[in-house]
Amino acid sequence: MNPTLPHIDDPDAMPFVVLASSSPRRRSMFEQIGVHHTVLPASVDDGELGHAEHVNPAEWVAALAYLKAASSAQLFIASPRLEHKPNTVVIGADTVCVHDGRVLGQPGDRDEAYAMILSMSDAEHEVLTGIAIIDPLTGRREIFIDRSVVRVGVIPEHEILAYLDSGLWQGKAGAYNITERLAAGWPIEFDGDETSIVGLPMTRTLERVAQFFVD
Repeated sequence: MNPTLPHIDDPDAMPFVVLASSSPRRRSMFEQIGVHHTVLPASVDDGELGHAEHVNPAEWVAALAYLKAASSAQLFIASPRLEHKPNTVVIGADTVCVHDGRVLGQPGDRDEAYAMILSMSDAEHEVLTGIAIIDPLTGRREIFIDRSVVRVGVIPEHEILAYLDSGLWQGKAGAYNITERLAAGWPIEFDGDETSIVGLPMTRTLERVAQFFVD
C-alpha cells in the first residue's frame, strides 16, 4: 500500500531535484511521480546532534531540514559528476513525532523503539516535518513546516513485540511508518497529509518547487 501522491501534468517542466536524503521512502515517492531527481545524502548525522530536549520541535525540524539541504547543496556544487543546471533545487527534510511535549526522532535501539510505541498506543501525537528548498547556485532558500495529528488505538503487547522483532522500526521517526502500519492493520487515524507523516509532504513541496524559480 502506498500513500496517495499528487499528479504532475508535466514532470519535464519541473526543476531538477537533488534529494538530500537516503530515505528509500522519500526517493520512492519522487520516482512514482516521475520528477527528475538524484539522491545526494547530506553529511549531517542526526545522531551526533543528540536528542531534541528543551527546544521548540518546529524550530528543530526546520533547522535540521536546512542543515541537510545546505550540506547536500555544498556536495552538489563540489561534485564533478553532476551537471550544475540553473533550474536545480536541493530538498532537505526532517520528521519527528511529538508526544506529551516530547520530541521522538529515530529510536537508537530496540528498547527505545519499544518505549516510543508503547507511549503512543491508545494516545494522540503530532508529526512535524520540516522542509528546506535551496538553490545551490545562489543559496536562496525557502523553509516551511507541515503538521499532522495521528491517533493510535490500543496496540496489543504481542503485536508490539512482533513488530520490534521485524526490525521495521529502524530509521523511522517515532519508530514507525504510517503506511506500513495501516497496511498491517494497526488502529491508526490521522488528520493531515499521509506523505508528510511518511517524511515529505509531497503536494506542498512540489507546489513550492514548481514556483521556486517563478518571479
